[in-house]
Amino acid sequence: MGRLPGSGLAKGLAVTLRTMTRRSITRQYPEVQPDLAPRSRGVIALLEENCTVCMLCARECPDWCIYIDSHKETLPAEGGGRARTRNVLDRFAIDFALCMYCGICIEACPFDALFWSPEFEYAEYDINELTHEKDRLREWMWTVPPPQAHDPGAEPPKEVAAAEKAATRPKRTPGEPRTPGEPRTPGGPRTPGGST
Repeated sequence: MGRLPGSGLAKGLAVTLRTMTRRSITRQYPEVQPDLAPRSRGVIALLEENCTVCMLCARECPDWCIYIDSHKETLPAEGGGRARTRNVLDRFAIDFALCMYCGICIEACPFDALFWSPEFEYAEYDINELTHEKDRLREWMWTVPPPQAHDPGAEPPKEVAAAEKAATRPKRTPGEPRTPGEPRTPGGPRTPGGST
């Protein structure tokens, strides 16, 4: 047997009546700021001192929305060495009209110059004004939250564990044989066969 005529309408009205009796949860946005997640992606901030103009962020960006200009500057040598050249950042701009907020530029930066900021109120009336220069990106840097603390129950990194293990290992005297599994130290005693 088929459905009764008007059953879909009755179900829809039942949902409407159920919703009408509940209290509405409307956020009054400009007056009440939203509760954002601790590491939410709002806008990209720039710490200019860390930028070495390596261009990795601009090369890795799939949208090509990062614009970087620089010039080379020669630094005088200290103590009679040769003069060094370094790149000086002239322009760093991100076009947020093109940006898709993937975060590849932040992950690609080897010097921690780019960070996610939770700021999200940067709308403009003209799309051309969504290209923000390094001064505006620097202002957002101060809104970046500090990194989360490490989990105290987590195991330490392998490098730290290996260094602690090596520090607690007793030292061998030059004539003492190695124990099984102990790495051979360079410059240690050798036998004519090539082993220690």
